[in-house]
Amino acid sequence: MSKKIEGIIPVMITPFTENGQIDYPGLGRLVEWYIDNGSDALFAVCQSSEMQYLSLEERVELAAFVKKAAAGRVPVIASGHISESLEDQLAELTAIAATGVDGMVLVTNRLDAKREGGGKFIDDLSWLLARLPKQVPLGLYECPAPYRRLLTDDELTFCAGTGRFVILKDVSCDLETVKRRVALTRGTPLAIVNANAAIAYEAMKAGSRGFTGVFTNFHPDLYQWLMTEAAAHPALADELSVYLALSAMAEPMGYPKLAKLYHQRLGTFSCTDSRAVTFDVHEKFWALEALIDKIVEGTEHYRFRIAAAGARYPAPISGTASSRSYR
Repeated sequence: MSKKIEGIIPVMITPFTENGQIDYPGLGRLVEWYIDNGSDALFAVCQSSEMQYLSLEERVELAAFVKKAAAGRVPVIASGHISESLEDQLAELTAIAATGVDGMVLVTNRLDAKREGGGKFIDDLSWLLARLPKQVPLGLYECPAPYRRLLTDDELTFCAGTGRFVILKDVSCDLETVKRRVALTRGTPLAIVNANAAIAYEAMKAGSRGFTGVFTNFHPDLYQWLMTEAAAHPALADELSVYLALSAMAEPMGYPKLAKLYHQRLGTFSCTDSRAVTFDVHEKFWALEALIDKIVEGTEHYRFRIAAAGARYPAPISGTASSRSYR
């Protein structure tokens, strides 16, 4: 039953049309861009997808569309787990499972949603596990909204011991926690996949089975190279890891709209509207376009360096944010 879901896993953004609907043609091009640029799986209907601002119907349609668009080339996992009552959670998760996605992701802060403590997390989880389709592999997501709820060691051990969980999107942002979690889940189907760019390289070396942070929306291919080719080029890998960490510091500057501005440049889709970020990002974050320019310049610089080092990627088109494959 268990299916490996690991590697470079973009947290997908959701493009909208100017009239506020999901832009499915743009979403289709986005799926192709992720796959062409080194993604091993896709995480649809997550916080980056603005799932808290989507109706249940939209969440289900989004998951189904991405699964169909991926066409079996990479696994697709989806969450959409946002409700407070267990009955509503069961309804939304059952609907997501019915789309045929390769994995369904439970949000940790929805279990013991009222923060009662004690054994409430495991009690709520057990209630859901008894009712959710048993053939669908499950994941866990320490989603920061509405608050970050990190798993305790006992909770993680319980989840791993069920045999039903195949991935934890780790949002501890702490290398020692990642190491401990890798040790706790060794020998189980549960992969620990770090989501913090500052520790991405060190976490990979410590046993994190990939990366699933927000800047997979900018350069998943660079994270793919860091994961698979770094051992042959350690000096370049160390240097690249610093660039990736510093680039990701732009996340607070209007993300996910920030990523939509980047994909507007690529031509993936034209509208950068966001339901989560409704203010004028250019007014609030001065020189935002100049910052994106630097991220683009740095991304192309390291793609060129990787190619020059004899790795798998061809040299990029100079001065562009190319959407071509670098794999």
